[in-house]
Amino acid sequence: MTNRNKTVIYTGVTNDLRKRARQHKDKKDCSFTKRYNITTLVYYESFNCIHDAIAAEKKIKSGSRAKKIALIESINPSWKDLYI
Repeated sequence: MTNRNKTVIYTGVTNDLRKRARQHKDKKDCSFTKRYNITTLVYYESFNCIHDAIAAEKKIKSGSRAKKIALIESINPSWKDLYI
């Protein structure tokens, strides 16, 4: 997720993407995303195993900002909000 200016990229894991994205948009239970107004879902992956999801999250978080931008733009070049 990101904010309107695309200055902050937030990465997280959840078992209910719609619910969690809605919490970010409504600024509930999310102090970091609330502080930086992170409300736009620009990238997501789906996994059957939580261990795989956590491993992917760690890999993304450890990457550079340029790698995160490239990952987002590989599936969402216009940074549209993917929240359904």
